[in-house]
Amino acid sequence: MESDWEVRLPGTRASSKIKSTNKGRQTFSTTVSATGKQKQDKGSDPEEYEDPMRKSKRYLLTDSIMKLKEFQHKKLAVAYNLPDTKETYFRNLEEKLTQNKLILKDELRTLLHLCQTQDDVELAKNVIYRYHAENRNVTLGEYKFGPVFMRLCYELDLEDSALKLIKDQHLRGFFSDSTSFNILMDMLFIKGKYKNALEVLIEMKNQEVKFTKDTYVLAFAICYKLNSPESFKICTTLREEALIKGDILSRRASCFAVALALNQNQIAEAASIFSQIMNPESITCTNLNIIIHIQSNMLEALIDILTNAAEGNLSRFVKKHEFSEEVLAKVREKVKDVPTLLAKFDEIYGKLHINGQVTTYSLDTLLCHIPRDRKSHTLLLNKRTISRRTFQPLSQSLLAE
Repeated sequence: MESDWEVRLPGTRASSKIKSTNKGRQTFSTTVSATGKQKQDKGSDPEEYEDPMRKSKRYLLTDSIMKLKEFQHKKLAVAYNLPDTKETYFRNLEEKLTQNKLILKDELRTLLHLCQTQDDVELAKNVIYRYHAENRNVTLGEYKFGPVFMRLCYELDLEDSALKLIKDQHLRGFFSDSTSFNILMDMLFIKGKYKNALEVLIEMKNQEVKFTKDTYVLAFAICYKLNSPESFKICTTLREEALIKGDILSRRASCFAVALALNQNQIAEAASIFSQIMNPESITCTNLNIIIHIQSNMLEALIDILTNAAEGNLSRFVKKHEFSEEVLAKVREKVKDVPTLLAKFDEIYGKLHINGQVTTYSLDTLLCHIPRDRKSHTLLLNKRTISRRTFQPLSQSLLAE
């Protein structure tokens, strides 16, 4: 028994389907017509709404995933070690394409690290098509070119070229890893192209590429930004499927799901998701919890939470809860018609400011902040202390460097 329902992307003539089977698995399909743009009233589309906080770039992936610096260092090394000039190398590859000669793996890898312009990338795309046609059946265990190409497009702001290639059925299997899709979704998210990012998510689903923790963060963030009943349905479906498969959903991914549910006035769903978050002690969780109480009309409990945060006898070594000025403004708006609660709130509000527990960041900014890489400190403990040249202990100053 199968059932499917259609999802129309807001502001486009694109539709997507999620097909549900009795095995609890969904497959996505999307079709986008090549018609002209539709005229819309200003503010009807979430992507067209002029939010001043959106002017700053948002990165959802950490440097350990993006590896842009490593990629750029590799580009310098490849260019330095090239026997001939870049122009000669490119000309030789163009001749191989013309003469239908075999493209070697190292040739494509070198080419991707030599590209510096959009014209260079056009040659790289032609070489990719030829290489994949010759090697589509022997990619198992091979070097993954997908992430390298995506980092190149990321560096040169060529998200449209990346989107076209990753959806091209002739290259099916070339982008067989989650990193390629994740980098492209992050690239599109930064540019505010949330509908295109959703297309990438759907393509990833269709190609049965395994979702990672970062994929779920990106998926729920995209759905949150689209903020429509359709995107909420997609988010809910993906979340349910993840739980069925036993995939781990990070706190960050769950926060986006909670925020989307709140924006769609699905308060019970938001509260349910929030209750399943392990260790909800982050500043984002703290503020989402306040919004849940506001929309649930749990005003007494809401004031109690703020009171405990402002007056709790915590050690100075314990980080205190912080609240968004935007969220606190919503609290005041909610209690303004209840004099006793309003008086309590104004008193608490003053204490929170005195304690330095109020931030100017909006909830949206808190959700989309750049996470810090969590690198293991064991590497520091295992750092070399003996010189390989002199076999003498390294100086403290050198060790510190």
